[in-house]
Amino acid sequence: MPAWLEQFAPILILLVVVGIVITRLPKVNLGHSAAFRTRRLWNWLPLGLTYAFLYMGRYNLTVSKNALGDLMSKADFGTIFFWGTLTYGISFVINGPLTDRFGGRKTIMWAAAGSAVMNAAMGFVTMAMLNGDIDLGNNMVAVFSLMYAMNMYFQSFGAVSIVKVNAAWFHVRERGVFGGIFGILISLGVYFAFDWGKMIVTWANNSVEPGQVAPVWWVFFAPAVMLVIFFVIDYFLVRDTPSDAGHDDFDTADASSGDDGERLPVWEVAKKMFTNPVIITIGLIEFCSGFLRNAIMHWYIIFAKQTGIMDSFIPQNWGMLLCCAGIMGGVFAGVISDRVFNSRRGPVAAILYGGMVLGGGVLIGLLTTPMVGWIVIFMSLCIIGVHGMLSGTASMDFGGKKNVGVAVGLIDGLVYLGTAFQSVLYGNILPSGDAAKDPANWNLWPLAMLPMAIIGLILATRIWNAKPKPKGEKAAA
Repeated sequence: MPAWLEQFAPILILLVVVGIVITRLPKVNLGHSAAFRTRRLWNWLPLGLTYAFLYMGRYNLTVSKNALGDLMSKADFGTIFFWGTLTYGISFVINGPLTDRFGGRKTIMWAAAGSAVMNAAMGFVTMAMLNGDIDLGNNMVAVFSLMYAMNMYFQSFGAVSIVKVNAAWFHVRERGVFGGIFGILISLGVYFAFDWGKMIVTWANNSVEPGQVAPVWWVFFAPAVMLVIFFVIDYFLVRDTPSDAGHDDFDTADASSGDDGERLPVWEVAKKMFTNPVIITIGLIEFCSGFLRNAIMHWYIIFAKQTGIMDSFIPQNWGMLLCCAGIMGGVFAGVISDRVFNSRRGPVAAILYGGMVLGGGVLIGLLTTPMVGWIVIFMSLCIIGVHGMLSGTASMDFGGKKNVGVAVGLIDGLVYLGTAFQSVLYGNILPSGDAAKDPANWNLWPLAMLPMAIIGLILATRIWNAKPKPKGEKAAA
């Protein structure tokens, strides 16, 4: 069996089990025909896979950091990732309204094309640098920061586009399960980035004789190729609304329900979002989510390499385990939101943030033990479940399909501002050199997570009873 298939097998089995469980659940009868459900599948599946490969073209930077070794220090990586995530967060101010205006179909294609070009550019620069054709010297950080920031500008269309399109295709009562699907897509993207990226680097190192330069630049070229392929697929399959695909549009019962007027100017929509206490609270929770998700996802694998445990089970299967954890977290969150909490998203976020507080506290005490990997896998399950539920689902509910681009822009923008904050913080407080070899010296890693987890839990309890209301009513909080 090929190595990639052997690693993908557990994920495939888990997806089959999840599919069986979801199909066995009692159906929410909203009058959708079988033809509609089939067409909806062929709408969100390529859209979602494009989003997954955008993740591969986003988090391949972490893989390249380990592959480049001393050419990119932790501080360099933190700086490059900081500028990228800061650009991502700020870009929503522009890209959220653009997505509302032009539709998610066009903007997901812009995301795929732009990210493909920038990943190709990073690949060519890496190739030239490793082959000695160029010597960037002290300018390496600046060059990669610029390219990665441009990549992240196009990447920022991804989440807005997928939520914008699906807001017109899913009723509020179906969106919890869709939030689980959103978590699955995120998890697949993480798997593509880390495990496929690692396999690409391994293949590159094994493809040359000792002393020759390994073509590790394919860690950038591979997602670029996949994004070009999905650009073409999206052109032919993705449609913004059911009516664009030959089906009837329907009332999705979100915050846009009953709003048949003309589209409001961007500044008026932004004012509505920034004065909505539920949207603001969700955004603040997601700031914490951005900090925590990447504090785990990026820094554990660097922790493993620095402390000499890269050959153990969890680091060797990091992407696969993250993917499985994310799938279980997303499906758990989505199912209990729709089936237990009557499509409320706050209780699910509070439960999962409770898990984050528990995991963070335990991690502090067990940092020097082999349990570290399993603890952060559990925490990944929790935080990916929260992110799919709030950014992927609550943003649709409370923004409404008409203004969801601005709502996602605000919420996901805060996710990546949290990510940028953790990137520069950890890049400067975590140990380096010989000190990094002792896991006891990494105590600031979990200590910085715990306050964010507690704040996220407190904020999540504030939206426990929040549900979207039609136009003219306010969402209860």
